[in-house]
Amino acid sequence: MNSKALLDVALKGLDSVGYQLDSLGITSKINRHTLIAYAMAEQKHLEGEWDSLQARYGSQIQRVEKIVNRFRGNAARS
Repeated sequence: MNSKALLDVALKGLDSVGYQLDSLGITSKINRHTLIAYAMAEQKHLEGEWDSLQARYGSQIQRVEKIVNRFRGNAARS
């Protein structure tokens, strides 16, 4: 099953759940548009977290490499 077909099935299921909840009088705020907006916001949030982790660990890796290179330089001189 390709991704478009899978997405269509998921959205139809979401519409069905939203319709059932609405018919029960629970809420009309659950629909594909609010879910897509929520998913996009979370995607951006996770991308930001990933960038933050990469920056944090990237700087730590650079520090370790500098220390290792310093020790290698001192060991070669000895």
